[in-house]
Amino acid sequence: MNFPRSLLKLSSEIMLKKYRIYKHCQSIRQLSLSNAILCKSQSDDSKETLQDSPLKKLLEDSASFQDITNKEQQWVTLPYPEGTNVRKQGEFEKKNKKDPRDTSIILFPGQGSQYVGMAKNLLKFPMVKDLFELANYILRYDLLKLCLHGPKEQLDSTKYAQSAIMVCSLAAIEQLKEERPNAIANCVGTAGFSLGEITALVFAGALGFERALQLVRIRGEAMQLASEAYKGGMLTVLYQPDSKVNYACLKAKEWAVDKGDPLPECKVATYVYPHCKVIAGSESALEFFEKNYQQFNIRKIIRLPVSGPFHTELMRPAMETFRKALHKSEILDPVISVYSNVDGKKYRNAEHIRRQLPKHMIKPVKWEQLMHTVFERDSDSHYPRVFEVGPGTSLRAILKQVNAKAWSECYSIPA
Repeated sequence: MNFPRSLLKLSSEIMLKKYRIYKHCQSIRQLSLSNAILCKSQSDDSKETLQDSPLKKLLEDSASFQDITNKEQQWVTLPYPEGTNVRKQGEFEKKNKKDPRDTSIILFPGQGSQYVGMAKNLLKFPMVKDLFELANYILRYDLLKLCLHGPKEQLDSTKYAQSAIMVCSLAAIEQLKEERPNAIANCVGTAGFSLGEITALVFAGALGFERALQLVRIRGEAMQLASEAYKGGMLTVLYQPDSKVNYACLKAKEWAVDKGDPLPECKVATYVYPHCKVIAGSESALEFFEKNYQQFNIRKIIRLPVSGPFHTELMRPAMETFRKALHKSEILDPVISVYSNVDGKKYRNAEHIRRQLPKHMIKPVKWEQLMHTVFERDSDSHYPRVFEVGPGTSLRAILKQVNAKAWSECYSIPA
């Protein structure tokens, strides 16, 4: 079977040529700056909602997605070499009855996995340096310097962390390619935790690297703006069978309403593993939850070091910004199975990605359900090898709680 050996298997000459083309295209993109994202078909109500919003400036300042669709000046990285035999989702399982132990699943981490010093051990791979240089051109700041030296406060900021994690995760693919080339060649599925889902879509060929990085930049900046507008946060909740997590969320929201919170919110934001969830909401609701969680038989709570109530309705302004940017992006059918955080199921095609991907910004991350879907097997069946590629080892730890047998075949390729 013909399958791409690497996500970014480009020669240095091609990469350098892309830099020169990028510089040339910069001046062209500036001409269409204000109309790059806003759709001509949007309703009058949508225009009024966006008017005078800080998100409107973000849209106007974002990179244009129109100029790079010009085939004569194409500078988007296609992750697979010309002539690759692209196969549809599910074709592997239907036409090739391989031993699962000869296949692999690749997982990518999300926001929160970043740390100062990441990517340091990856610089020995030549393509990693090229990848960061290209990222610097797109982002207009030194991403590698930020990853290596911080400052931590800046790296932890949503607008910087998301780009850093995606690029470092894709850089770690180079290490996996060198150490275990068959893990790339025989990969049959991929998934990413929240932000990591975009990384997975790049790996699967649905999004080009440059386009994806532009999208992640817009996503991170929009989420940062939404977090500053609607103060909130997230809590990890460890519970037991008789705990009343949903009822606690309801009471916390009612408390926020009584306090006059203009945007009260408290809901499950992530299904992590059995007896562990993450809730997110407005600050007043979380304060009630922290003070009264024991009344609902909840065992333990931990405040997460994040800047906003992600995966709730408070992120809707950011979602709309990201959706408009995605609408201008070229999306291809993924060549391997990619699993959605929204429902844990495979993306069917490019149009499904276009509709579904923005939703995960306001919907709970159903990671536990996704893991059950990916690793559902008969009790006597073998499991594919699993690789967590990118900063941290949290996804491997979660997998141990969801499926210990699959975890025994899981390896970390840290950034």
